[in-house]
Amino acid sequence: MKHPKRAPSPPGFAARKLAAEAFRRVLSERRTLDDAFDLAAQKMPPLAPEDQGLARAIAVVAFRRLGTIRAAIHARLSNESMPGDGIAEAALVIGAAQVLFLDAADHAAVDLSVELVKQDTGARHLAKLVNAVLRRIAREKAEILAGNCPEIPEFFAERWTRFYGVEALQAISSLHQSPAPIDLTILQGTNPAEISAYAAAIEAICLPSGSVRLTKPTAIPALPGFDDGVFQVQDVAAALPARLMTAEPGKRILDLCAAPGGKTAQLAATGAEVVAVERSAARAKRLNENLARLKLKAEVVIADVIAYTQNGFDAVLLDAPCSATGTLRRHPELLHTKTLSDILQLANQQEKLFAHAATLVRPGGELVYATCSLEPEEGERQIERFLAQYPDFELIAVDPASLRIPAECVEAGMLRILPGHFRELGGADGFFAARLRKHA
Repeated sequence: MKHPKRAPSPPGFAARKLAAEAFRRVLSERRTLDDAFDLAAQKMPPLAPEDQGLARAIAVVAFRRLGTIRAAIHARLSNESMPGDGIAEAALVIGAAQVLFLDAADHAAVDLSVELVKQDTGARHLAKLVNAVLRRIAREKAEILAGNCPEIPEFFAERWTRFYGVEALQAISSLHQSPAPIDLTILQGTNPAEISAYAAAIEAICLPSGSVRLTKPTAIPALPGFDDGVFQVQDVAAALPARLMTAEPGKRILDLCAAPGGKTAQLAATGAEVVAVERSAARAKRLNENLARLKLKAEVVIADVIAYTQNGFDAVLLDAPCSATGTLRRHPELLHTKTLSDILQLANQQEKLFAHAATLVRPGGELVYATCSLEPEEGERQIERFLAQYPDFELIAVDPASLRIPAECVEAGMLRILPGHFRELGGADGFFAARLRKHA
């Protein structure tokens, strides 16, 4: 007996399925959204670029506004318990994300979420529930959006209030609700007049520190100078640690955990002799590709940092693996997957890398430690512990004037960028960096 063929999926279904599967994988497997998308896409027919873009937009806003979305769903469930069967929770969340925060037709968002559940054998019995909840959210959209539901999970909200204060948390929360800006670091023609002229030519703005911030959606490869290596995409905060170093022709500089190579490029652009160490062959390949486009030279070594023992460098930069909570606007899923255990485990790894990096610096040389984390365990406390254990190093206070940044970005001589810094210009990624010198 032949079974009837399943009717083709409606337009837009594949994008919603990819978004829902990626969302589900992030939470159930504690993956990054990028990894979750790659894995989910492998089990689906290839999607058109516009469908891939739509899927990513849905998933990103779902994580960015997950506090509001979950509260709206819970308030409209009779037993206030999120259904955990199959893809039901993901379908509800991505449906609500579209209805509340994206320019999508409500009926399409609802119908396609219901179709997701119907096609999932583990959740199809919940199709009527998903339909009823999402239609009610659509009807009551204005009421939901008028509320003031926290978007920062309680774990991080409590920590950041304790470390940085209520106003800083409010700024982080407010900025988190919108996408991060796109900044460029100019690597050719770096005097202020040339940077200003380039910014004006592309209708961008110059930030006080020298970064250029785009003010409208732009295809990066289409910008003038892209093929000639004039600039690289790099957040204003991420551009600062490399500038703490004394990089110039004749200096030997080591960049550890170097990929994707933004800081390597900055250092190489000064004319210094740069060695970049990266453990992942795939990431090292990307680093070399970036250097090739930028027309810059650096020696790229594929090795584990701990196994790299060549020493005597004038300066060493360790941009250590971290929780990356400072990049929450670019990777909002991190706030829903990272735990205290993760932070402490990473801090332990950073301590070991930091200690090894110190052995590679010549007497009188510099060591810069950096992370894109908002967690003191991965920043200030690492410096305190290191200085207590290695008396042959001293902290060299960061001079905000030399970096052309507000004084509030420096605490106890260390660089501590919060997302709310530069807020009037759109904010920044969170970042930490400290500059040390080894006694001669």
